[in-house]
Amino acid sequence: MRNSFIQTKVAGLIIFLALNLFTSNLKAQTNNPRRQVVLQGFWWDYWNNNYPNGWSNYIVEIAPRLKSLGIDAVWIPPTIKNTGTNSVGYAPFDHYDLGDKYQKGNVKTRMGDKDELLRMVAVLKANGIDVIQDIVLNHVTGAGSGTGQGGQDVTAMDDGSTSKYKNFRYSCFNTPANNETSANYLSREGRFPKNWTNFYPNASNPCCTNPINSPYWGPDISYESTAFGSSGNATFNPNQTSNYMRDNMRNWMIWYKKQVGWDGVRLDAVKHFPSYVAEDYLWNIQFGSLWANGGEDMFAVGEWVGGTSELDSWTAAVQSRAGTFDFGLRNALSGIISGNGGFDLGTVPSYQQQNRYKTVPFVNNHDTFRPEKDANGNYIGWDSGNELAPHIEPNDGRKSVVHAIILAVDGAPQIFFEDLFNIGYLSNRLTHSPSNETELPVYSDMENLLWCHQNLHFKEGNYLVRWQAADALVIEREGKALVAVNDQWTTWQNLVGVQTSWSDGTILTDYSGANGTNTITVYGGGKVDIAIPPCDGSALLGRRGYSIWAPAGITTNYVQPNKRITQEWEMAGDLGDRHNLSLKQGGALPTNSDQCRVVGKIFVKAGEKVKLELYPENANNSITVLYADKDCTVFDSISAAGTIVDSIVPNYSGWLTVKIKNTTATQTGQKCWVKLNYMAPEVVDPTVTKTNCACTISFANLEESEISTTNIYPNPTNDFLNVTFEKVLSEKLNINFIGMDGRMLDHFELNGGNDAYNLSTEKLKPGVYFIEITQGTATSRHQFVKL
Repeated sequence: MRNSFIQTKVAGLIIFLALNLFTSNLKAQTNNPRRQVVLQGFWWDYWNNNYPNGWSNYIVEIAPRLKSLGIDAVWIPPTIKNTGTNSVGYAPFDHYDLGDKYQKGNVKTRMGDKDELLRMVAVLKANGIDVIQDIVLNHVTGAGSGTGQGGQDVTAMDDGSTSKYKNFRYSCFNTPANNETSANYLSREGRFPKNWTNFYPNASNPCCTNPINSPYWGPDISYESTAFGSSGNATFNPNQTSNYMRDNMRNWMIWYKKQVGWDGVRLDAVKHFPSYVAEDYLWNIQFGSLWANGGEDMFAVGEWVGGTSELDSWTAAVQSRAGTFDFGLRNALSGIISGNGGFDLGTVPSYQQQNRYKTVPFVNNHDTFRPEKDANGNYIGWDSGNELAPHIEPNDGRKSVVHAIILAVDGAPQIFFEDLFNIGYLSNRLTHSPSNETELPVYSDMENLLWCHQNLHFKEGNYLVRWQAADALVIEREGKALVAVNDQWTTWQNLVGVQTSWSDGTILTDYSGANGTNTITVYGGGKVDIAIPPCDGSALLGRRGYSIWAPAGITTNYVQPNKRITQEWEMAGDLGDRHNLSLKQGGALPTNSDQCRVVGKIFVKAGEKVKLELYPENANNSITVLYADKDCTVFDSISAAGTIVDSIVPNYSGWLTVKIKNTTATQTGQKCWVKLNYMAPEVVDPTVTKTNCACTISFANLEESEISTTNIYPNPTNDFLNVTFEKVLSEKLNINFIGMDGRMLDHFELNGGNDAYNLSTEKLKPGVYFIEITQGTATSRHQFVKL
């Protein structure tokens, strides 16, 4: 539709300018990790019935509220394909499946599909909010097909825990999961296959003697250089070499950062893999990811559950590329809650870890907060056996005290979702609308504390402890604010002569509102007299246990600028998927064909430029880029050989699909990389229709047409479902019953030789389902109702 304005002879200049453009853009988006307020955007078993297997869409809807509250960053759970959508992210299976491949009986992860995930990150960025990606590096699990076949390698050394299920093979564009047999599974050629030799124990590395080599949650990764070798029974069995796991996990981390566009990381369970591995990966996503480098100020935190000296030791071991969750300080906060006024507040600063460059003070997270819930999601008890530390109840009267402390001390405070939003007592955990302030209300004290932290600019002032007593602690952020706390239930603390850095005559006011509109004046060489309310809620506005003093007259002044996002897709045969039930994205360009390949979808804002860069493996072959609108209509295109730099300006807000193809049908195939820089809308209706916009795909010697099914009856059905075909089937059949959320609920492997089959539906509850029938590479899918 347009003539290319890019010529190969100037590609070098274009690459230089484009890289500088994207790099500069990223630097401008980086928040200082020492002051960010980070919301943990999920709880342990996060779910909402309005967003089944679509938590990305839930976060999209709540994003504007988070911006208005002053949230700087959102910590999201692991987003790669797990053993099933019943997993909340910490049971990783395929590192290169972000919800686009059909495997484990589903396309989606608990977060949604890949398009929805990428949209969520873009929308958060559009609201000025960074994204902190949770990453699991110590184990993988779920070896085997959707029915477990092919996962076990009987030649493996036994770890006493995983029954030798250590064959990890993955579907991809070249080899989709056409059935769930062992033969099909073990021949899948998806990127980063893993064998038993990559886990403890292997010939050079024994297991089960320390936290690093023990399989707590699945086959435990052995990062030693000697942990490589072949599978004992896999058909696809590529050669492995020294440092296989370390090198490939590093490559994945860089790919992951480029593809999704997240800004920082939370590393799970860091005591369970070597610190030199963590340091390696942190350096590479800070400085080894080209245009996607996070830089020195990239947010990074490791989860080490231990004492202060252990936290400091790990931080030093990773050369301060990451901080830790300050479990030492958290012990003091837990003591304040359980002490019921008997804890010595003056000792709180002594609990902090010493290396606080990137420390993350916190009150609760998904590992310390495991409530037992009724059918409506209300708290009815506590699963304390699975809590890494004692929980702190969101309705505890001293909760505001401990949150005031984590916002006052050095570090990037992490706020737990259930501490910010009241979701434990309103009987609507599973049904509320996240954008509705009545259905999902904010705790008033938390809203005020966040406002004070951001608009009084706590972290722009040095951390000074100004008063330490058994029942009162005062921290000054130099020249910015005094944060004062009191753990007594009914007694005010009236402090006389608190030293500050303000000059005499400065007028201060209490921005908590607990002292009303009263002001105080600095006197006697920087001293003030302040009052701190008790924790019973009797103060004005119901404030509990804290007051915050700063110069009078400050109004809302903290604004997070909207941010563009850059995401990069690698088009290769060992990535993506062409299964009929997948997103049908990815794949290298084919040889001697002009069939297109779908790069991916982005969610664009009307009137905002979309910038594209395409880097081919072979600069001599012309490639055509196609832009399709939300209805899959191609509205623009460009063709060129070599690097392509292009831009378009959409006239609507919504989904945009990018496709590529060989310009002629006489070219050799190749990989290529496509990078998109764009702005998403701040406010998005996550229920907007998303059309697949797939390319027509055909492969030599492979039949892609559907199986000719003549009838499925009775429909609706009670106990059995009959399936008939036009002719007797000679080959084996695989049939799945699939729920509307995409989960596989039952599986049948049937021999050929018949033209009709009778299937029991006893495992299904009443509802609407799909029946998926697969024979060889042919697939058919139909809907039915169980009464």
